[in-house]
Amino acid sequence: MKDQITSEFIRRIPKSDLHLHLDGSLRLKTLIELARQERVKLPSFTESGLKKLIFKDSYRNLRDYLQGFALTCAVLRSRENLERVAQELVEDCAAEGVRYIEVRFAPQLHVCRHMTATDAVKAVSRGLWAGARAHNRQAIVRRGGDLPFHYGVIVCAMRRFKPGMSPYYADILRLMEHAEEDDITAAASLELARAAADWLKEGLPVVGFDLAGEEAGYPPERHRQAYQYAHDHFIRKTVHAGEAYGPESIWQAITQCHANRIGHGTFLFAQDMIRDPQITDRRRYVEDLASYMASQRIGVEACVTSNLQTTPSIKSIAAHPIKKMIDYGLSVSLCTDNRLVSNTTVCREIELVANHVGLTRQQLKKLVMAGFKGSFFPGSYNAKRSFVDAVASRYRAIEDECFPALL
Repeated sequence: MKDQITSEFIRRIPKSDLHLHLDGSLRLKTLIELARQERVKLPSFTESGLKKLIFKDSYRNLRDYLQGFALTCAVLRSRENLERVAQELVEDCAAEGVRYIEVRFAPQLHVCRHMTATDAVKAVSRGLWAGARAHNRQAIVRRGGDLPFHYGVIVCAMRRFKPGMSPYYADILRLMEHAEEDDITAAASLELARAAADWLKEGLPVVGFDLAGEEAGYPPERHRQAYQYAHDHFIRKTVHAGEAYGPESIWQAITQCHANRIGHGTFLFAQDMIRDPQITDRRRYVEDLASYMASQRIGVEACVTSNLQTTPSIKSIAAHPIKKMIDYGLSVSLCTDNRLVSNTTVCREIELVANHVGLTRQQLKKLVMAGFKGSFFPGSYNAKRSFVDAVASRYRAIEDECFPALL
């Protein structure tokens, strides 16, 4: 069909990825190589073996999905390794036509004897810069009006942690051993927010603050002091919310944490997951919430493949709320979450949604442009507008080539 959205068209158009975890997006070959180098024991030292045992196409549940992170984090305990995987991530994204990414990771998780949280952020920043510089040098001489590659870093606070996750977490748990767990995690989040403000002043590309980890039972409001600090220092905010808990978690993220975007938002419309007995009209609550998010352009970082892999109740893309999000007029961008763990790419995410939801060309364009418009772009507003305008122009040119108007 003349207007069919093809794989080639999806590959060629400029794309973004706003929800991209560094430690979930290594190259499998690199993981094996670094594991040998760092003497990290893997269940298999072949790519096929790891795909069969750890990094699968489908998972039993979230716990099964998360087991691979213990391996990836174990090899990311040095500045050199962090820099390398960050650079490779840019290369992989650029190769499929992605021109803007926001890479998120938890600096406190990578603290070790020879590396501070600041060292970790600087290492990732160097890797991203090196990857982007290599692409941008080629883009200058490449024909076809290619776009430059831009990026930002989002630092993640953790909802919960254990001593063995890093020396930083071990130290704060020891120093606050008589405090409540909520107070300990809140203190770590506040310290990260303060550090993020300092990193921003240093000129590092820290564009956002995030809250990740187990959601059910660990509401975002417990971290409101950290988010208020980030808010006071002009740092944009996103929160993993509505991924494993209901719409109330999303509302907390917006009202208590000043969220500019929501990570996942999978259960935005799940009326049956509302727990507050004072909310008597559940249908009205979710409709008002969706309407508020749409009107305020609070973005949703949708990660469809990841959701299907971690949420057994969502058995198909047809059962995923992505279509409902689009119909409600929400600012939705399609993201990978974890390129390695979910075995996906931005092109794959777009193609899956396009094919199973039946996107029109106009709907696809809105999804793609929502990623760029909703980004926490590292630079002035005018610089962001110029970049978005260039993306839109490039998109139109490719669209005209692939879908020439009828005479």
